[in-house]
Amino acid sequence: QVQLVESGGGLVQAGGSLRLSCVASGRTFSTDHMGWFRQAPGKEREFVAAIRWSNVGTYYANSVKGRFSISRDNAKNTVYLQMNSLKPEDTAVYYCAADSQWDYSVSYPNKYDYWGQGTQVTVSS
Repeated sequence: QVQLVESGGGLVQAGGSLRLSCVASGRTFSTDHMGWFRQAPGKEREFVAAIRWSNVGTYYANSVKGRFSISRDNAKNTVYLQMNSLKPEDTAVYYCAADSQWDYSVSYPNKYDYWGQGTQVTVSS
């Protein structure tokens, strides 16, 4: 089992920044990569970004490219999501997730085996 705990959410004005953290524990060696997803009220969960533990492979949703940056600290088993130039449409609950195989489907929520509890991000206009 892998346990994931997110933190760093909050309320920020449009144009501001937040950094989310996700700490992984348990059988983290069984995972290949981590993903960030978000879900706004009444909407489906959508992919934000993903990063591999072993190399510099990253992948972003078009909606966040150039504004968000995903990074990791292997020594701390922690993945970060730096969010800049935030917009009201970025408001959502943000989840981190872990998966064992990096392939074309890293943006599909159903692919991921482990999920955190989520952290709320609210961007005011």
